[in-house]
Amino acid sequence: MPSPESTVTEKIKQTSYFTFLMKPLNLGFTSLRNRTVMGSMHTGLEERWFGFNRLARFYEERARAGVALIVTGGISPTFSGRLSLLSSQLSFPFQVAKHKKLVSAVHVHDAKICLQILHAGRYSYHPFAVAPSAIKSPISPYAPKALSERQIKKLIAAYVNTAKLAQRAAYDGVEVMGSEGYLINQFVCRNTNQRQDDWGGSFENRIRLSLEIVAAIRAAVGENFIIIYRLSMLDLHKDGSSWPEIEQHAKLIEKAGATLINTGIGWHEVRIPTIASVVPEAAFTWVSKRLKQVIDIPLITSNRINSPELAEACLQDGDADMVSMARPFLADSEFVLKAENNQSHLINKCIACNQGCLDRIFKLQQATCLVNPRAAYEDRYPLRKVKKPKTIIIVGLGVAGLSCAYYAALRGHHVIAYDAANLGGQFNLASVIPGKAVFHDTIRYFENQLSILNVEVHRNHTVVFEDLRESFADAIIFATGVRPRMPDIPGIDHFSVMDYETAIRDNRSIRDKVAIIGAGGIGFDVAEMLIAEPAESGLNDQLQPNDLQDGVSQDGRSNWFKQWGIDRDYRNRGGLLDKAVNQKPKRTVYLLQRKDEKPGKRLARTTGWIRRLTLRRAGVEMLTGLRYEKIDDFGLHIVLQGEDGHEQKQTLAVDHVIICAGQRSENDLYLRLKAIGQPVFVIGGAKKAAELDAETAIRDGLELAYKL
Repeated sequence: MPSPESTVTEKIKQTSYFTFLMKPLNLGFTSLRNRTVMGSMHTGLEERWFGFNRLARFYEERARAGVALIVTGGISPTFSGRLSLLSSQLSFPFQVAKHKKLVSAVHVHDAKICLQILHAGRYSYHPFAVAPSAIKSPISPYAPKALSERQIKKLIAAYVNTAKLAQRAAYDGVEVMGSEGYLINQFVCRNTNQRQDDWGGSFENRIRLSLEIVAAIRAAVGENFIIIYRLSMLDLHKDGSSWPEIEQHAKLIEKAGATLINTGIGWHEVRIPTIASVVPEAAFTWVSKRLKQVIDIPLITSNRINSPELAEACLQDGDADMVSMARPFLADSEFVLKAENNQSHLINKCIACNQGCLDRIFKLQQATCLVNPRAAYEDRYPLRKVKKPKTIIIVGLGVAGLSCAYYAALRGHHVIAYDAANLGGQFNLASVIPGKAVFHDTIRYFENQLSILNVEVHRNHTVVFEDLRESFADAIIFATGVRPRMPDIPGIDHFSVMDYETAIRDNRSIRDKVAIIGAGGIGFDVAEMLIAEPAESGLNDQLQPNDLQDGVSQDGRSNWFKQWGIDRDYRNRGGLLDKAVNQKPKRTVYLLQRKDEKPGKRLARTTGWIRRLTLRRAGVEMLTGLRYEKIDDFGLHIVLQGEDGHEQKQTLAVDHVIICAGQRSENDLYLRLKAIGQPVFVIGGAKKAAELDAETAIRDGLELAYKL
């Protein structure tokens, strides 16, 4: 059954602007209906009780909306290859039944689905890890055991067994995971493969495992079965493959029987970002384009492609034959349907924050999506109209209020919404931080959807007690967000002091020396803004966040590759420059915190290291374990705890002191109305003024909309 949203979408059937993206792809024995691939991503449902039933609904919603080919999350062929002890494995016939449910849900909508076979190798987070050599990974606590030659041959048989079981479950094919630093990639790289037998040494020996796996699977499953090989085309590792080796490997994989080759970028252990929001959109399609010239089978490109416009451009430019997008299908299950009907403005765009997906998976939680909290929870939040619509008033249209207004209206309620300014709240500030220009698209998405759903939106309207004291609404929801909290420091009212909202809005007026009080997420945001060039921050006189591609000029994109040491000419192994080019700091910045712990300790696991490294390279001085004495004309006076236990006073002679020391809720009106018995609710930052948490705010809006 189509969702209420897709019913709107289907009213405008016409020829798609995205002709390359919507063109079928003939694989000989089968055809794919368009050029979209929903790339492999782990959801955590794979290991949960009855999780495959929920996973089936998750995939079905994307298949129904037009995706051509789905690749599952990684499934291990052996116990030792599991990512963790509880990770999913397909090795026995009794496991086939649950996979059949998954496949059937996809096939009923004419989409194809492939099972990804992934052996973690030394990335396994358990003591039974195995690898080509007994070399510990820097991101796993366990040292692996080196595989014997007999074990390698048994491993090849295990891959074949998993492929045959996948075929029995009616999968259309398998994807062999040969990139991102997992087992097969570990065999290919000379740094992780130090064997002296026929499986190590020369490049020909090191790629032997990948070739034998693909050839053996092809022999076992026959010709009418898709085999995708995910090839590491840019290791970003100093001992990674050279470009001639990449070409050689790809040609031999094709000869071994692969149907398609997918693009893999980087190793998980390498400290170069590849999918975070700081990475320019479509940053790595030049790699697949280079390989496309030397192979005959279709090629899939990937990484940071999050709109149909980008995907279409990649295909038109000859970068690849298909485009793999994983997180964009978390963000919007109807991505393809909307693109097909020229409604990309209605797509809920992935903002590459990693908060709802990868960060959750690393904490052994179920994945979802910050901008789409229904993702992987489709069974809990079905898209059905309510039987008795209500009138709902929402005060505050930051992301919590926008989310609640959207889901309430989608379910059929009459929604009236107010904001004292414009839509977006704190997200408007976030969208002008370097690397976060895409956040503006979330506001754009909600704004467009509220218009279609006929929500009464009142901008620049400050709601007062008298407006609501006699309201006959069924529910009044306060999503009034937060305001910066000002700490009790002598001199806090000095002219040099400003809160983070003022600093972000008036960035151009900030002079050369700055102290930031507070090293949480907001403190890092402000520091990143201050060290960036004006065009990168989106705050110069002419440019706004969406005037540049992902907020970065072409020069900025080129500089990004240099700063992270990536060589687009591929002269060295792994595609690395001889030396990264450190960013010249625009300002002198001090990032300060009272707690004696690593700055940014509570930043997201998958992106926090990027942010810390960015600031260190730009010369930001981070000081911890201190107290603030006063602020005056001489600057910020602090007291540090010396190594000998004695306190040391220091004066930071700065032009500005920016306060990023938390927030306070804006909920006074809520409390007054509650006291007189009005049906009031509070969500988002207005409910809990902790470190800004957009994921919780948007989920609050969804959950309340489903309770009303």
